[in-house]
Amino acid sequence: MELILVNLIDGLVTGLLLFMLSAGLTLIFSMMGVLNFAHASFYMLGAYFAFQISLFMGFWMGLLIAPLIVGALGAMIERYGLRRVHQYGHVPELIFTFGLALLIEEVVQFIWGKDQMPYAIPEILQFSAFSIAGNAIPAYKVFMIFISVAIFIALLFVLTRTRVGMVIQAALSYPRTVEALGHNVPLVFMGVFGVGTALAGVAGVIAGPVLATFPGMAVMLGSIVFVTIVIGGLGSLWGALVASLLIGWLITFAKAYDLRMEDLLTWIGFDKPVDMSESLLRDVWTLTSPQVADILPYLLMVLILVFRPYGLFGKRDA
Repeated sequence: MELILVNLIDGLVTGLLLFMLSAGLTLIFSMMGVLNFAHASFYMLGAYFAFQISLFMGFWMGLLIAPLIVGALGAMIERYGLRRVHQYGHVPELIFTFGLALLIEEVVQFIWGKDQMPYAIPEILQFSAFSIAGNAIPAYKVFMIFISVAIFIALLFVLTRTRVGMVIQAALSYPRTVEALGHNVPLVFMGVFGVGTALAGVAGVIAGPVLATFPGMAVMLGSIVFVTIVIGGLGSLWGALVASLLIGWLITFAKAYDLRMEDLLTWIGFDKPVDMSESLLRDVWTLTSPQVADILPYLLMVLILVFRPYGLFGKRDA
């Protein structure tokens, strides 16, 4: 039971970190219909900017300033780059964001190099918050959970309880009507893109000390973010949250428990071959859950696309 609790907490941390990334991408897609391939690159920029700021002003100022810089950079990219490409359709948008991701990675390597940065957890959080059956839960993990939950509550409040949120949701479905009422819809789009990239920056700031800050960090999480929003449903904030938690717990439990495919196949009803070398499934019989943990989210995405193509919380016309 204690091990289950530890894995639940670890999976919660992973899932909420993934949510902060996917929430920004969900906002951008639901508002603008753009799948931003460079979204994970803004996550990387958040980590690098925070590291650089922390050298002079400490971790907490990095947490405050770095997402603002990333958000402002994202807004400028939307205003002077993506907006000009938008009129030509979705394919040029995808090519633009894909090229942007490559450009950001090259710029990061040019400025900071290819080595891992010594971006560390702040000293004030370098202790164990509590322990479960001898397994210490670092205070920094608890901090990550609180930050992620606070961001979700804030987003939900803004989108459902404020005038700004109502304008954003109205601009999503009826942009011309909203513009006729006197609202600056392009400015709303730029703001949403900036907020979405700033959320990715926050994820980079708090994940950098734990997952390492290096030029390949965007590639590591880039694909799984798109898997998350497909599973949750394109444009659904609740879907992004549920899918992120599902993926976080799925990967964590698969790596924690050494389940063998042999036991699963036997339980289903397959007979284990006497001569394994002559079996077409000989490689499958020897698999264990930690070996396949990283591909499980992709298998889940395939199942979702087969049985519910619009995602867990998505709409049919999304």
